Amino acid sequence: MEAYRDQYATLFKNGEGVRVLAISTDDQATLASWAQEKSFPVTFLSDAQAEVGQLYDVKIPAVNFLRRVVFVVGPDGRIAHIMRPFRELSADAYTELGEAVRRASGTN
Repeated sequence: MEAYRDQYATLFKNGEGVRVLAISTDDQATLASWAQEKSFPVTFLSDAQAEVGQLYDVKIPAVNFLRRVVFVVGPDGRIAHIMRPFRELSADAYTELGEAVRRASGTN
């Protein structure tokens, strides 16, 4: 999440026309505290029962954790790009994500 925060201006145009949602099985209070402590500019959502994770096939079987997957959703509400798994330690993954966001938002 620190990489998202640190590259937020570049990847997501400081949120102009873009909304970043991070979904976790952590409870809402934990997520809110962590987001504030680390100054994350994204919205955190709790999926404590992994119901959303199950719907999007990111729940790890037999445990209540979600895989790191990135979905880029276009202005029409449709998924425009999926990065499964998201390789958060790879600089190439952020290049790919930035390009996917630009394509989905129709900007260069």
